[in-house]
Amino acid sequence: MNYIWEVVGRQPTGQQPSGAETIQKLCDRMASSTLLEDRRDAVRAIKSLSKKYRVEVGTMAMDHLLRILQSDRTDTEILGYALDTLYNIVCSDEEEEPEDSEEENQQKQEDDLGARFTEEFIGEPDNITLLLTLLEEFDFHVRWRGVKLLTVLLKSQCAPVQSIVLVSPMGVSRLMDLLADSREVIRNDGLLLLQQLTKGNTAIQKIVAFENAFERLLEIITEEGSSDGGIVVEDCLLLLLNLLKNNSSNQNFLKEGSYIQKMKPWFEVGDDNSGWSAQKVTNLHLMLQLVRVMVSPVNSPGATASCQKAMFQCGLLQQLCTILMATGVPADILTETINTVSEVIRGSEVNQDYFASVNAPSNPPRPAIVVLLMSMVNERQPFVLRCAVLYCFQCFLYKNHKGQGEIVATLLPSTIDASSISAGQLLCGGLFSADSLSNWCAAVALAHALQDNLTQKEQLLRVQLATSLGKPPVSLLQQCTNSLSQGDKLERRGSRVQTKVGLLMLLCTWISNCPIAVMHFLHNQDNVPFLTGQISENLGEDERLVQGLCALLLGICIYYNDNSLENYTKEKLKQLIEKRIGKENFVEKLGFISKHELYSRAAQKPQPAFSAPEHMLFDHEFTKLIKELEGMITKAVLKSSEEEKKEEEVKKTLEQHDSIVTQYKELIREQDCQINELKEQVASLTSQSETLQSTVTQQFSQMQQHKDQYNILKLKLGKDGHVNSLQTEEQSRLRKKLEELQRQNQLLQTQLTERDSLMTSLVCVCVISYRIVIAVYANASKCHFRGICAKPGDESVLKCYEEQVQALLESKELMEKELSSATSSAAVMQTEKSKLQQELQESKKEQDDLLMLLADQDQKILSLKHRLQDLGETTANTNLSLTHFEKETEGHRADLLIFRRITYLFIFFVPAF
Repeated sequence: MNYIWEVVGRQPTGQQPSGAETIQKLCDRMASSTLLEDRRDAVRAIKSLSKKYRVEVGTMAMDHLLRILQSDRTDTEILGYALDTLYNIVCSDEEEEPEDSEEENQQKQEDDLGARFTEEFIGEPDNITLLLTLLEEFDFHVRWRGVKLLTVLLKSQCAPVQSIVLVSPMGVSRLMDLLADSREVIRNDGLLLLQQLTKGNTAIQKIVAFENAFERLLEIITEEGSSDGGIVVEDCLLLLLNLLKNNSSNQNFLKEGSYIQKMKPWFEVGDDNSGWSAQKVTNLHLMLQLVRVMVSPVNSPGATASCQKAMFQCGLLQQLCTILMATGVPADILTETINTVSEVIRGSEVNQDYFASVNAPSNPPRPAIVVLLMSMVNERQPFVLRCAVLYCFQCFLYKNHKGQGEIVATLLPSTIDASSISAGQLLCGGLFSADSLSNWCAAVALAHALQDNLTQKEQLLRVQLATSLGKPPVSLLQQCTNSLSQGDKLERRGSRVQTKVGLLMLLCTWISNCPIAVMHFLHNQDNVPFLTGQISENLGEDERLVQGLCALLLGICIYYNDNSLENYTKEKLKQLIEKRIGKENFVEKLGFISKHELYSRAAQKPQPAFSAPEHMLFDHEFTKLIKELEGMITKAVLKSSEEEKKEEEVKKTLEQHDSIVTQYKELIREQDCQINELKEQVASLTSQSETLQSTVTQQFSQMQQHKDQYNILKLKLGKDGHVNSLQTEEQSRLRKKLEELQRQNQLLQTQLTERDSLMTSLVCVCVISYRIVIAVYANASKCHFRGICAKPGDESVLKCYEEQVQALLESKELMEKELSSATSSAAVMQTEKSKLQQELQESKKEQDDLLMLLADQDQKILSLKHRLQDLGETTANTNLSLTHFEKETEGHRADLLIFRRITYLFIFFVPAF
């Protein structure tokens, strides 16, 4: 205090000034002093009082301190004092934890005070900009104290300070320069500052990443000893987690920059893994979390798949599996490693195949999957470890039909090896053990082996279990239903709701979308009465979930029933529900599943994360199945038989329409292929024609040149007046060559003509095929599109079809116009034809009349001849006249015959005309 009195001046004896008065005089000295030394002494004095008189200093001196930071930039010492004072004002001492309520209240007041002064400081954004500018000072005290002050401001008011830093010119870049500082204290505090700065702000995270943060942080981790490093490695890893979590852009940047490969050395462990330090455990735990962030199921599938591929190619997955099978690894690291391996292999076929090939270093070697399952069904293992193994098994089977088949195959009679323990044997043992948690885990694991795999659901029906000596084996399905229905035995085994829920989830997954499994389940006469009895009873809160799952199982038996069992058809099961349970009560029990609190938790993410074993009731994939089936089962139960018949008829009609449309699509596709082939042929022929045309042109030019040469030779011969033998031979040779070229030209012209005719025919075929396609498709569309449009959910597709049909119909109308013009010309011809035919009919009628007259004349002549003979007159005149008359008649007959032949010819040619 003596130093302070020297600064503010001596007080009269007996008068001790208060802290507020002293601070006020120091503030006046800062504001009025013209000498830098005086201002520096005043700031140093205020700094010494800032912790004890925090409120007074913050209230009276903050503005003066900010002015000092602006005006005295050249003096680093006064800047350091001012920054220290501001730090003491806004910072709340959090190192000592309060022991009682009084200290807690005091700590809360200090926190509120720090928040108040922080808001006052950042109320003027220029103050943050000024602080960022001071960070460019190389002086240790200025830079270090500036980093600490900005870190405290971010802890107190993170979002406002982030927004100011984001809009400050080169604000983030100045903070990134702290990582390159050679002084470790500033670098390490810079890491803490960047941790606070990047919390929850995607824009700042991207800027920091593109300021080469990944490269620098990985270098620091390597320099500090990777997993064996100290607290600095932990800070670097926390900053990396901030940059990557829920930031797909930075994750992609890390992958594209080949930084995943640089993570592999982190996970190299030796043979002796005993005595790990707490810091190493923390570092390795954060490193595993960093890997999980890159392959998290919440990321986009494409980004996750690419990271999984990179981790396999660089050997990171192999290194993780080495830790998985190593001895002496701490339990929490082993648990986190299992979770990490789970997400690295989830949905990746290559990674899943590799994991299936991993063997534990035992004698004899056992697959890693078998070793992990042994831990899962062992009730003495830690709960979190068993959950991690279950998650690993689920991820191994996720979208892995090959792996599902291998697991189910270990249960089939033809593949069981009595000399070794298989995954299937462990699952069956856990399914019917006395530990309820093992029951649940084994049931869920076995359900994942059947997920979306109809083949394995049918194969699992072949599994037979030996219950006891002297008794025939029973199927696995039968044993599961027996375990459910024999409640008294379950109670003696200590089973709880957890076991029943696990078995019901397995059965629901097994028989869903598998009519054969439904038939096997219904074939047991005790199953349906047990389910209806469970649903209709009034049980406690815990058992309501079991009732809901029983309702779900019975609903699946209705929805996927193929009516192959006469006693348990869809209609009879619905009648049974209506009589024994009531439809409304059934739907209410079914809806209780999705309203359960644990159901909502399980639906959030694939990893089974539960605080206690008794909370493990729902599986993530099973919640998806419930969402899919609940509405469909409710509709199936509430519908009447008439509505079902109508729906089936509509469904069949729509299927027929779909098949017809498919047929026409295939026809159109075939026609398109043919048209494309013809177009290709036309194109090839066109190119050949162009080639031939160019050849003809070249030959023609050569002929012209030879003609010119020949004319020149003729002129020379005419001038000289004589032709020697050499010229004659040359002339004959040229003449022969000319004739040969003419023949070649003629041959090429012929080939060109043939090509043109072939092209014309192909084009005609194309046009005809195209018109046929249009006509067929238009007729099909007019006939069937109205029926198809009744199908729900296809409006956009049908609209597209209707637009195509409209275009085709417009082209059809153009063709019909051309047809109508052709028809009108044909009608004119038809009119002329009808006139000619009418004239022909009249001529034929006249011919028939003439023939009748000739026939009458013949009869008259014949009768006159007989009469003359009867009279005995045989005079020459009479005979002569008769002969003349007959000749004349024969002439008429010949003329008539010629006329008829002409008529027949006319009849033959008129239709052709």
